[in-house]
Amino acid sequence: MKKIKILPHEVICPEGLTIEAQEGETVLDACLRNGIKIEHACEKSCACTTCHIVVREGFDSLDSASDIEEDLLDKAWGLEATSRLSCQVVPKDKVTVIELPKYTINQVSELT
Repeated sequence: MKKIKILPHEVICPEGLTIEAQEGETVLDACLRNGIKIEHACEKSCACTTCHIVVREGFDSLDSASDIEEDLLDKAWGLEATSRLSCQVVPKDKVTVIELPKYTINQVSELT
């Protein structure tokens, strides 16, 4: 199984955590299954940026982002060269290290 190492995030995962991803499972699904509550306002349909992550290790092994994902990432808070949407990323390396940004832009909650 592939492992996902989540770096400490002061609210979502203060201690950091290493979890296992099932074959073909996205980073978002693996995190949710393990109690890491990453926002996902569009319900994993690649239509928002709330599940934005920064891949710190293992980025080069990932499948390329789609044009839709790239366009959405341009709107993400704290965008970096190795930013991805966790609903679209399936780990390929033995260990993929991710960081959860401090903030997210949730246009759904901001409109209500």
